[in-house]
Amino acid sequence: MKLKKLILFTVLSTIMVISSCSDDDALSPVNQTRISEANAFETPARVDQQVLGMYAGVKAGNFMGGRYYVYQDIRGEEFLNEKSNQVTNSNTWFFSVASSTSEVNNFWQSGYFAINRCNVVIKGLETSPIDAALKTQYLAEARFLRALTYYSLVTLYARPYWDGNGSKLGIPLRLNAETSSGNSDIIRATVGQVYDQIMLDLDFAETNLPLTYTTTYNRTTRAHKNTAIALKTRVLLSKRDYPGVVTQANKIVSTAAPFSAPSGGPNSLVAAITAAFAPTAQTTENVFSFAFSASDAPGTQNWLGYYWSTLNGNNGEYSLLPTSIIANTGWKSTDSRRAFLGVVGGKTYLQTKWQGGSSAVEYMQVIRYAEVLLNLSEATVRSSNTIDTRAVALLNAVRQRSDASTSFTVASFASVQSLLDQIAIERRIEFLGEGFRSLDVMRLGQDFAAKGGVPSVSVNANEYIWPIPQNELLYNKLATQNPGY
Repeated sequence: MKLKKLILFTVLSTIMVISSCSDDDALSPVNQTRISEANAFETPARVDQQVLGMYAGVKAGNFMGGRYYVYQDIRGEEFLNEKSNQVTNSNTWFFSVASSTSEVNNFWQSGYFAINRCNVVIKGLETSPIDAALKTQYLAEARFLRALTYYSLVTLYARPYWDGNGSKLGIPLRLNAETSSGNSDIIRATVGQVYDQIMLDLDFAETNLPLTYTTTYNRTTRAHKNTAIALKTRVLLSKRDYPGVVTQANKIVSTAAPFSAPSGGPNSLVAAITAAFAPTAQTTENVFSFAFSASDAPGTQNWLGYYWSTLNGNNGEYSLLPTSIIANTGWKSTDSRRAFLGVVGGKTYLQTKWQGGSSAVEYMQVIRYAEVLLNLSEATVRSSNTIDTRAVALLNAVRQRSDASTSFTVASFASVQSLLDQIAIERRIEFLGEGFRSLDVMRLGQDFAAKGGVPSVSVNANEYIWPIPQNELLYNKLATQNPGY
């Protein structure tokens, strides 16, 4: 992290600090509207603004407001680079990033900027006089966002958990609020230590977040208990802790179809997949998302529509490879998810999953209930090593929502592996363009497939993960670089 630069604008960055005058000068009284580091957490209204600032930090365009999902998807084999533009991540698509590459440095800086905002709030709440219950909720929100951010970073800059069972070098664990310079030097924690901290934060979040919210907007854009549990299923899947995934997912998935959350927010699949991506997607499927509007946009070259679509002024940076998942014969033409696709100039684009331009009102889906169902399906099969009836029913729930003509049964699968293969296909179809492909490839220990002239990348290749950014190495003298960079 380019910490010195970061600290200049991280310290309570949502607060406007107005220069004070001398208290001794009766003609120059202290401005009563002045908010400083010392009093930023004195009232519920001020604290709430700091909490909202945390969400704003995580949903930055360079981070989870857009770029994260693009990076994770274009490393996979689904997309073809149409522009070869370094500004729009061609280095990532070509597996040619270096420690000086802008996306490597910008993503890291945005992530640690968001982490420090969470840490500042956690520190500020220690002495805040606000109601204890509200304080605990805010702490839980801060720790949820910190966990989400650390997971997003460690899955790009470090080896997968299965490689050495978490013993490989991860990323620095910065858990203290940095409000001055001089604390740049910190060693890289192991992957296991990073995951341990993520789970500690999510356990705290689950215990202390609200069961739900009174408004649909807050229920879909602020963390609640089901949000923390759902993210746990993703994290534990990356750890290959399949029994853990089952335990967590069962908290928010009913025993039998139609599947829904037994408690907390009314989470369930929406009837039509298109409704899940409507411009104002305040739906039961939306477990957690970031909302954007014309006055709060992630930036043109960060927005997913800009990358995947040519509509509404979007640039169509990446089309879908003809040999990718769109060529799968099991993905029928009548499947409603095919409606997201559009052909322009002989190229197929993920045209309408995100319908607006960069300044439109739209939601960035972070966690959908469909993911929880497929996480549970896969983890059930892997932990039991059986063609499990409920796992098949969970797979069917996602498939039949969009393709009523396909119904899998236990007899549909000749082996456990054939069921796992079908779940993997379903994930590629259902989450196309949502930032899951690289995560799935890496957690399963697979090579990155060749694509459009780019050769395959072996699981043991240096390029399998990103380098530690040049700026971090410059300011953090204890940081070390990933091999091969």
